[in-house]
Amino acid sequence: MKRIALVILNWNGAAMLQRFLPTVIARSGEAEVIVADNGSTDHSCAMLEKDFPGVRLVRLGRNYGFAEGYNRALAGLEHEFLLLLNSDVEPSEGWLRPLLDFMDARADVAAVMPKVLAADDRTRFEHAGAAGGFIDALGYPYCRGRVFGCVERDKGQYDSPCDVFWTTGAAMMVRRADWTAAGGLDGRFFAHQEEIDLCWRLRSRGRRLACVPASRVWHVGGGSLAYESPRKTFLNFRNNLLLLYKNLPEAELRRTLRRRRWLDALAALQFLMKGQAANFLAVRRARRAFRKLRPDFAAQREENLRLACTDTTALRQPASLLFDYYFRGRRTFMQLHAEKEQRC
Repeated sequence: MKRIALVILNWNGAAMLQRFLPTVIARSGEAEVIVADNGSTDHSCAMLEKDFPGVRLVRLGRNYGFAEGYNRALAGLEHEFLLLLNSDVEPSEGWLRPLLDFMDARADVAAVMPKVLAADDRTRFEHAGAAGGFIDALGYPYCRGRVFGCVERDKGQYDSPCDVFWTTGAAMMVRRADWTAAGGLDGRFFAHQEEIDLCWRLRSRGRRLACVPASRVWHVGGGSLAYESPRKTFLNFRNNLLLLYKNLPEAELRRTLRRRRWLDALAALQFLMKGQAANFLAVRRARRAFRKLRPDFAAQREENLRLACTDTTALRQPASLLFDYYFRGRRTFMQLHAEKEQRC
């Protein structure tokens, strides 16, 4: 059995699979390639059986979303490493070897990711992960190479391996033992920011995560939901609040959620001023959903705090990313964290 199970979760993505799967297969010799179908209604399954008979097809029966879909797809696999890969990703030649070598040399690393570049402009980082993910004191995610909407060109400025706070679900390799111990993804998130929640759990339990830029992939992005989709807005705002509630230490939680109430109101107002009424309503619905769901996550919060053995603040930006970005004009990771980049 190969050491890596490379699992692509598919939902009505026949065109993406036809475009990217041949390259994934050709450049991933160290892995068993598996496609898990999330109840597609297009011709994905028939196409896979006809054109890719060597790829194991797992039919999940219905659309469980990204989080629970992967939980079900990975259940029962016995490979040493599990690699979550989006269907719209093209890997570079030999991309798995740097990831494997990095993990083999560091037993305390639970998960790694490659450098993620944009498929439509290969000189530029891609929004979903770039060269490694971080988070600020108020829960806003950002990356080496991408801060909010400012996406940098790749000039080799982030080519050193670096400890990160989160690895992108678009291309994440995780030890199966760590995945199992942490309980996998939280299926209730459905999609968006579930990998940050998982990574926070891993980090707080003493495990490291890293970006290995010697490995590269090119990602289309926005394949399931467009970036300005109200559904995406709803999931991002709701899930971000849920991951804060699940993982923030008690001393920080009330203060952070109080500040986020005002900042989310400002974000909703900004959508309204742009004429995006649907996104304005999505933010309001997300906050209502969070308040309703919050009691259901109390047990997981208690467990996360009980099992935490590491202070995660070292890799969380202590100041407000919004303030640095909009008022201080700090638009790149290096401007925010020159000292952090030097330590990596």
